[in-house]
Amino acid sequence: MLTQTTTRVLEPSDLDAALAVLDREPVANAFVTSRVQVAGLDPWRLGGEMWGWYEDGMLTSLCYAGANLVPICATPRAVRAFADRARRAGRRCSSIVGPSEATSQLWRLLEPNWGPAREVRPHQPLMVADRLPADIAPDPYVRRIRKDEMETIMPACVAMFTEEVGVSPLAGDGGLLYQARVAELVGSGRSFARVDRDGRVVFKAEIGAATTQACQIQGVWVAPEYRGQGYAAPGMAAVLRYALADVAPLVSLYVNDYNTAARATYRRTGFQEIGAFMSVLF
Repeated sequence: MLTQTTTRVLEPSDLDAALAVLDREPVANAFVTSRVQVAGLDPWRLGGEMWGWYEDGMLTSLCYAGANLVPICATPRAVRAFADRARRAGRRCSSIVGPSEATSQLWRLLEPNWGPAREVRPHQPLMVADRLPADIAPDPYVRRIRKDEMETIMPACVAMFTEEVGVSPLAGDGGLLYQARVAELVGSGRSFARVDRDGRVVFKAEIGAATTQACQIQGVWVAPEYRGQGYAAPGMAAVLRYALADVAPLVSLYVNDYNTAARATYRRTGFQEIGAFMSVLF
């Protein structure tokens, strides 16, 4: 039994305790919870380590350390402990992302060693919806992308990622990991799009993280030539309908605060702000 404050790498036997922490904030923790529910806590399957912070023998905070560094229900003392561990290990992640308060503290502690970042997005509103909008009809042409349509959806996914993150997902390994992730979403029926008569994607979005309690919409994108023509809100309503019917009772997303057009669209489709995330991109 651990009787003092300490941090350690969790093991598969710690799964129930880790899930209990994750369940405290099902919307904010949807990304990590979805991975843990599928892969458990084995680092190889999880794609990273799960660090635990204990106080008086109780697991109270977590930090996922994989391609992203994600503080979870992290108290200030836990954040300091996670920063110490991350500093000793060296930067292996491509981003730090999570609830804004804990992520901001974590970055302040790590920046002297890990900085400078390529970009810091300090305030990304976290929004949630639990019902369809009353005044926006879902776009009937938004549908699930089939497995044989990877060549159709992939260019739109690459364009969205590059526009949003600022670097191409095809860099480094030629896009193998990114293509595998897109294929996973398509194969699980969580990739949606409206495709025009010429086979070009007009609107697209995915349901990324998914648990029984909450899911997260990601990768929302309208082709540049179709922007301003009223495709975004009906498209979002369509994806929201699929998410509520097939995935979870709460549907979330987070958005850059400077993207006023997207925020307005999400509000129109019934999403309400409940908190904020922060992202540090390397």
